[in-house]
Amino acid sequence: MQAARRGPLIQRPVSGSVNLPAPTGGWNARDVLSEMAPNDAVILENWFPSTTSVNQRYGYSEWATGLPAETETLMNYAGPASDKLFAACGTEIYDVTTAGAVGAAAVTTLSNARWQYINVSTTGGNYLRAVNGEDKSIVYTGTAWAKDGDGAPYDITGVDTADCVGIYLFKNRIWLVENNSLNVWYLGTNALGGAATVFPLYGVAKLGGYVMAMASWTIDAGQGADDYLVFVTSKGEVIVYKGTDPASANTFALTGVWAMGAPVGRRCLMKYAGDLLLICQDGVIPLSGALQSSRVQPQVALSYKIQRAVSDAVTNYGSNYGWETMYFPRENQLWLNVPTSATERQQYVMNTITRAWSKYTGWDCVCFTLFNDSPFGGAATSVVKLWDTQADNGIAINGNALQAFQDYKMPGVRKRWVSMQPLIRTDGSPLIYGSMNIDFDETDPTTPITVAPATGALWDAAIWGSSIWGSGLQINRFWQGCSGVGVFGGVRLKTQASGMSIEWIATTLVMERGGILG
Repeated sequence: MQAARRGPLIQRPVSGSVNLPAPTGGWNARDVLSEMAPNDAVILENWFPSTTSVNQRYGYSEWATGLPAETETLMNYAGPASDKLFAACGTEIYDVTTAGAVGAAAVTTLSNARWQYINVSTTGGNYLRAVNGEDKSIVYTGTAWAKDGDGAPYDITGVDTADCVGIYLFKNRIWLVENNSLNVWYLGTNALGGAATVFPLYGVAKLGGYVMAMASWTIDAGQGADDYLVFVTSKGEVIVYKGTDPASANTFALTGVWAMGAPVGRRCLMKYAGDLLLICQDGVIPLSGALQSSRVQPQVALSYKIQRAVSDAVTNYGSNYGWETMYFPRENQLWLNVPTSATERQQYVMNTITRAWSKYTGWDCVCFTLFNDSPFGGAATSVVKLWDTQADNGIAINGNALQAFQDYKMPGVRKRWVSMQPLIRTDGSPLIYGSMNIDFDETDPTTPITVAPATGALWDAAIWGSSIWGSGLQINRFWQGCSGVGVFGGVRLKTQASGMSIEWIATTLVMERGGILG
């Protein structure tokens, strides 16, 4: 008896759903596209990856207006009772402590606006002292500006301060970095001026070059006996000393010399809690880990997860002015300013709790500082206050995200995406476009996602006693159809919003499973 023949096996699509967290793991510019974690992002622009959601960044407003040129330095004077903020632009310095149009320049006829500065207190008062490598060192006394050459206590002898491009305060001594030299100079203890003594590093720096920057490295995060003095040369040598009196070999000694990547910019060093961060060819490096690994463990870099992007930026834009880092503790953010041209900048931003990264665009600032715990930036003809509004000086903020591509634990299996439900929390009606991008396609989405308008009373317009108060952020769970067939899929969102918050919490996806080849 002949066996019955079976017809071809037909594999029917099987529908299923999957829940994805928002990309709180942040921007990944290091791993292979097919191997990224589900909560990573290929693109994360103008979003900040918090610990529980991904939030649209805040914007800025103009603070001080009417400046004649781009602000290249912001200097924060720390007074005994109150602080002042100064902006150096072109050949002048302006007081920008209060908001509004600036008045007459506080200092004029300068050679450049690229100053390094310190705050120092002596028995004579509190002072700000600055150098720029071309002009005589200038001093702010709390009420007026003076300069080297105006007499005691402002004069410095032994070195021409017009040749000094760096300044630092270490254990009650002012140190000066001579331009294009391996000589550094120091003043007497608690002295604002006076005789400077040379401290040559020619016998220590074996690779040549010149001193790029200096800073103190506090191992115990305090101000005790474990403070180290760090010099970084243009060749990437990190020279570390420990002690108090550089005139005595008994109390001041070389701790070691390490080879790192070449530093990027004069502002390549920044105090970061008890550590010291260095911007160099290897990324943003904490010295505590880097000096132990001596470049053989790139994982120690805070920027390790976006290392390819940082390396490309250093290669392409490393000679541009504006490289610096700033710590914004109120929002747990570390900003790396990346000057992509002479007039445009981006910021690579790290969550200091999770070390997740993102990128900010639209903040065209060449320098930053914290003033009264708020971040300020130097712009083309103004000083701007950052993170204080939900628009960029009245212009909507554009968010851009592409979550990491996933095969959803079905390797090699083709899938047809049917619909998506981004879980968005907002207090307005932002413009949101969403799509499911297939197999590493980064095309922008074109389908708008409906967001319900926030309900509640308008301030100064609602009727007291009859209108309903607003409920703040509201969750939107609107489904959107999506299409595409492939093995890998990544959630794509673009947003535009002004005057409102957007928090991306999660996304639910519905798909149909196909065959391995079908």
